[in-house]
Amino acid sequence: MTLKNDRLLRALRREPVDCTPVWLMRQAGRYLPEYRATRKTAGSFLGMAMTPELACEVTLQPLRRFPLDAAILFSDILTVPNAMGLGLYFVDGEGPKFERPVRSSGDIDKLAVPDMETELRYVMDAVRMIRRELDGSVPLIGFSGSPWTIACYMVEGGGSKEWGKVKALAINDPAAMHTLLGVVTDAVIAYLSAQHAAGAQVLQVFDTWGGTLSPSMYREFSLPYLTRIAHELKRGDTPLILFGKGNAAHLEALAESGAEGVGVDWTVTLEDAARRTQGKVALQGNLDPAMLYGSSDALRSQVRAVLDSYRNGNGGSREGHVFNLGHGMSPDMDPEHVAALVDEVHRYSAR
Repeated sequence: MTLKNDRLLRALRREPVDCTPVWLMRQAGRYLPEYRATRKTAGSFLGMAMTPELACEVTLQPLRRFPLDAAILFSDILTVPNAMGLGLYFVDGEGPKFERPVRSSGDIDKLAVPDMETELRYVMDAVRMIRRELDGSVPLIGFSGSPWTIACYMVEGGGSKEWGKVKALAINDPAAMHTLLGVVTDAVIAYLSAQHAAGAQVLQVFDTWGGTLSPSMYREFSLPYLTRIAHELKRGDTPLILFGKGNAAHLEALAESGAEGVGVDWTVTLEDAARRTQGKVALQGNLDPAMLYGSSDALRSQVRAVLDSYRNGNGGSREGHVFNLGHGMSPDMDPEHVAALVDEVHRYSAR
C-alpha cells in the first residue's frame, strides 16, 4: 500500500521532504479527554494495552485531532518481561511493578524468549488492526524498550530513583548481567521483528534509562546491545530509531550503530548533535516537553529554535530531521498547545 504521507520515512532516509515531519512520544495519552474515557471503559492501563481494539482506538485518537506525520503503537515497554512470566501489574501513583523480579543467576536461567504470536499475540493483533485502520494515511511506528531499560525494571521489580539493585548486579556479577541482557536482547529482536511482520513501518527502541549509567558502564551494558539490535534485526528497508534519554555523550557511537535514526533529549542542541553525527543518521528531537506549558507564542518560538538549531548544524539543510519532544508528553499538557506545536513545525519548515 502506497503511503499518502511518507515524510517520516523520507526524513529517516535523509531525503528531501516538503516540510519536517513531526510526531510526539506519548502522543496517545492522558492529556486527551478521549483517552481518559477509553481508559475508564477498559478499567485499567493494562486492560487497554492488552485489548487490540482499544489499543487501536487510543493509537488513532491523536491522529484525529492533529495532522501528525506518524502513528505510534499504543503499548508498553514492559510487555516483553510480562510475557517472560514476571507478572506485570500497575499501582496508581507508583507505576509498573513485577510480582517476580529477577534477582539471581537462578532467576535469569529461567528466562526464555516468549512466542510472539501466542504470549504477545495481542500486540501483533493491535499492529495489524491499526495498519488496516490507517489505510495508508501515515506510517505506523512499532517499538520496544532497550535491553538495559527493560532489565532495570526486571531487576528492581518496578521503577526506581537510583536503580541500585540493577547497578549492583552489573557491578558485582557482570557475567549474570550480560546473560540477562543477552536473553532480553534476543526477545527485543524477536519482538520488533514480529511487529515489522505485522505491519509496523518504522521501529523505535526506547533506551530511557541508559543515561543513568556512567560512560564506561553505558559502553558495557547498553551500547553493545543497541548495536546488536541494529545489526541483527532483519527489517528490510524499515528504518530503526534508537532513542535515549541522556545519551548526548554517546552520539558518535550511536551514529555508527547501524540504526537509521538517533533520537536525542533536550540536554544537547541539535546543532551540536548534527555536527557530531556528520550526516550518518537522521536525528529525531528534541524540544523540551516542558515548553508545552508555555504560552502558544512562546511555544512556537521554541519550535522554530529547534528547527533552526538542526539546520545550523546540518549545513543549512533541514533534511534528515524528525521533529519530536526530547521525552514524552505529560498528562497535564494542553491539547491546544500540541496543535500549535504541530502547526508551527509544518508552517516554519515548509520548503
